[in-house]
Amino acid sequence: MGNSLDDARTRRIWDRDAPNYDERMRRCDRYMVRDGRSWVCSQARGRVLEVAIGTGLNLPFYPQNTDLTGIDLSPAMLERARRRAASLRMDVTLTEASATELPFPGSAFDTVVCTLALCSIPDDTAAVAEMHRVLKPGGTLLLIDHIISDHFAVRVGQRIIDPLMVKIAGDHQLRRPLHLVHDAGFTITQRDRSCLGMVERLSAIKREHSALR
Repeated sequence: MGNSLDDARTRRIWDRDAPNYDERMRRCDRYMVRDGRSWVCSQARGRVLEVAIGTGLNLPFYPQNTDLTGIDLSPAMLERARRRAASLRMDVTLTEASATELPFPGSAFDTVVCTLALCSIPDDTAAVAEMHRVLKPGGTLLLIDHIISDHFAVRVGQRIIDPLMVKIAGDHQLRRPLHLVHDAGFTITQRDRSCLGMVERLSAIKREHSALR
């Protein structure tokens, strides 16, 4: 499923960016994500998997005593997540792994969370398929990401900068997870767009009959 060369490049990017990631994301959260982290994490129930947990910026927003597992491709990001979990006195299982090859059996989790990460996973289709696989039928997928805007002028700008952003940061500007989530076998239960159509929040349920797929 995963491409080792793509994973190696992505790991290098995030290991490089780890020391400055939190500061950059503070600005992104203030102007783009806003209450997105609390919106996502407050809905997490049961056994929860966070895909691409990064430095653990979502950790303060989970309900107390959440049964949380987090994976990330970058050891440098995971080390910061471990320190953040320790400072919050949270018991979190953190594992180095690729989003396109999750090291868990099928139907292992009640909730899967992924925030601001599908834009940077080389094979986003495979990642969503893996999220579907590890969710129990009836389980919930919670996503927030930047996407291609529905505003013409913004979309033109995104198309201009996309090749450069993909080259230097592996950050795709023109994706739309909504379609991947639907095609993977989820029922969309909630979605909204903000920030000139560039940010989308999704809640989706793994259809019960998906266990037979």
